[in-house]
Amino acid sequence: MVPDPFRPGAFRVVTGDTSQSWVDLSDPTHVDFEYVQRITEALRLTILTRPADERLRVIHLGGGGLSIPRWIAAVRPHTAQIVCEPDAALTDEVRRKLPLPRNSGIKVREVDGRTGLDAMPDDYADAVILDAFDGHHVPGDLATSGFFATARRVLRPGAVLIVNLTDAGPFRWGKRCVAGLRRSFRHVVLSGEPAVVKGRRFGNLVLVAAGVELPVAALTRGAAGAAFPYRLLHGRDLDRWVGQAVPFDDAAPERSPGPPTGRTWFS
Repeated sequence: MVPDPFRPGAFRVVTGDTSQSWVDLSDPTHVDFEYVQRITEALRLTILTRPADERLRVIHLGGGGLSIPRWIAAVRPHTAQIVCEPDAALTDEVRRKLPLPRNSGIKVREVDGRTGLDAMPDDYADAVILDAFDGHHVPGDLATSGFFATARRVLRPGAVLIVNLTDAGPFRWGKRCVAGLRRSFRHVVLSGEPAVVKGRRFGNLVLVAAGVELPVAALTRGAAGAAFPYRLLHGRDLDRWVGQAVPFDDAAPERSPGPPTGRTWFS
């Protein structure tokens, strides 16, 4: 847990040379990483538009510092949240040094993302958020067409799947991941910093998928107006980006590529 030198009371959760999370205990609604801002914005524009008295269920695959679950608990109290995080030592350290508020509704299960999601009942969740890394890599079993089909089974009608992945041009891995996602979800948008989307450097790509139409115009405005703007691809633009990529299947999964050697990364 590394204190943020510019914001008293805030911490980065760092493992090796990877900054996994950023947490401000005094204001959990403040999120620092740009890709996390895109995730929380997607939640605001989709499931969080529902009536305040409707209890939501959210599944997180990957825990880290629990920054997104903390944000949801702050902006939408009484949301039922399950976090699948296999690193029990990390969870214990985070909860000891960065404790959750009482009655947060956040339950952490010591299980990997694929095993945890497979065990969920049909039509259970309003959102599944995939932000899971094994070191620098997204595990291969969380990028197959079988995984995305399971996510679709677990989600209720009108729910969303939000995915954070990392890759670099020519996006051989990322395109196959998105191709598998689109087999199960009719509506998909991809966003990333322009230099990342154009293949000029390694970085985060945030995907939002649903069986119903997404608020593309609002997502585009939010991404373009951010301090570090993101570019959105959807429809025919996303068709061209994916090209003829073939999805990964469960028989031959492949983890994501890592960042350039020697670079500190935020995931």
